[in-house]
Amino acid sequence: MKRIKSTFSIKNLENISGIKSHTIRIWEKRYNLLQPERTDTNIRRYSLSSLQKLLNVTLLYNHGLKISKIAKLDEAEIPMLVREIALKSSSEQVSINAFKLSMVNFDSVLFDVTFDEIIARTDFHYAFTRIFLPLMSELGILWQTGAISPAHEHFITNLVKQKIHTQTEILQRKQNPKDNKNIFVLFLPEDEIHELAILFLNYFILNKGYKTIFLGQSITTDSLETILTYSTNMKFVTYLTVEPNKEVIDDYFKNFHKLILENSDAELAILGPQQIQLDLSKLSPQIKTFRTIEAFEETYFSSRVFV
Repeated sequence: MKRIKSTFSIKNLENISGIKSHTIRIWEKRYNLLQPERTDTNIRRYSLSSLQKLLNVTLLYNHGLKISKIAKLDEAEIPMLVREIALKSSSEQVSINAFKLSMVNFDSVLFDVTFDEIIARTDFHYAFTRIFLPLMSELGILWQTGAISPAHEHFITNLVKQKIHTQTEILQRKQNPKDNKNIFVLFLPEDEIHELAILFLNYFILNKGYKTIFLGQSITTDSLETILTYSTNMKFVTYLTVEPNKEVIDDYFKNFHKLILENSDAELAILGPQQIQLDLSKLSPQIKTFRTIEAFEETYFSSRVFV
């Protein structure tokens, strides 16, 4: 297992902060903003504290403060100003940067405070679709390129999961389903473990007032047959991030139709990026694909549905 990343290249800093390497060098030279170490071959290496400071500076800079003014601030003033701005700003990017900062600092308090402020002015749907999803997309790239460590990515992902679980539990405790005929079964196919989106979809459907059966990650198709003993009119929902892979995906859904759909009134809704690997001409009419949550919403929760 990789150790927690503690030194960063200038390219890492550029990718995480969004500030170009050239600009970072100018800030170093003109304002002595960062003090990188040098390798034997004269390559800049930055500490975790340097990255933390740059993220703070970036948030202030993007919020309209001049770099010359930021450079004159005491070291202790910068994080105080950052927290103040993050809590008051309605900018999505400011919130994303605040969450990045909480990740780099392993700061769950900043994460919670930022989240609470977002919820106070919007709702959880907005927080997830407009802030958490773009954040996760950015972090996925940063993790793949080595700009952040697995520890950082796991830390922030698990905090997001906590929020989804909390919001879902609130709905479940007060749930009174609109009807018991239309029940949604949420699952991920075998070997698919990326569960953030399916967790949110469970929350989303509950918030629409319908009953869900949440099964989670890496579910074998044959195990879903048990669900049909409860009702044959199920709406199965899945989200494909990396599995089934392109070599087996068409066969997977052919088998899904044979085992689950063929002798029932059930349907399957597919969301997620891996659906682009599907040959749509081979899909059963009982299987529908959706590129967005909005398209899924229009199909299953418009006023014309279930009447």
